[in-house]
Amino acid sequence: MRAPGAVVTWLALAACSAPTPPSVCGPSSAIVKRAIDGDTLELTDGRRVRLLLVDTPETTGGKMDCFGAQAVQFTSERVTGQMVELTYDERGCTDRFGRTLAYVKVGGVELNRALVEQGYACTLYVSPAGSSRRDEFETYESQAKTSRLGVWGACTVVTCD
Repeated sequence: MRAPGAVVTWLALAACSAPTPPSVCGPSSAIVKRAIDGDTLELTDGRRVRLLLVDTPETTGGKMDCFGAQAVQFTSERVTGQMVELTYDERGCTDRFGRTLAYVKVGGVELNRALVEQGYACTLYVSPAGSSRRDEFETYESQAKTSRLGVWGACTVVTCD
């Protein structure tokens, strides 16, 4: 016979290890095939992911904005070939180009936040996805500007500002 507390402990442990319920927007984890640019990833399943609330300088379509190459390198070094965690704002699963909108975490660090905090990106809010964290990201951007990090110190023209 089990002690009464054992059942409660087992139930609590089972609840903690329950998998994250799937999102209507996409998988909760995936492997990144490559960074297309600083704010867009291609997963091994072919899905393209656009980082929520992030706008890095352009490096595609014949453009090479100031600090764009550094943003691509920053993103690529962190996620290419890595298993990442994906979370979504289910009010908007995709952008107008059909890319999945997500927050991406690798090694316990959220890439979206790191890009803005370290000056590799500006905050880009496209309604409605990301509205709950918009102010948070605008604060990261303001702090990066004040500290003249990344684009804010290296570029005379910041294309995403």
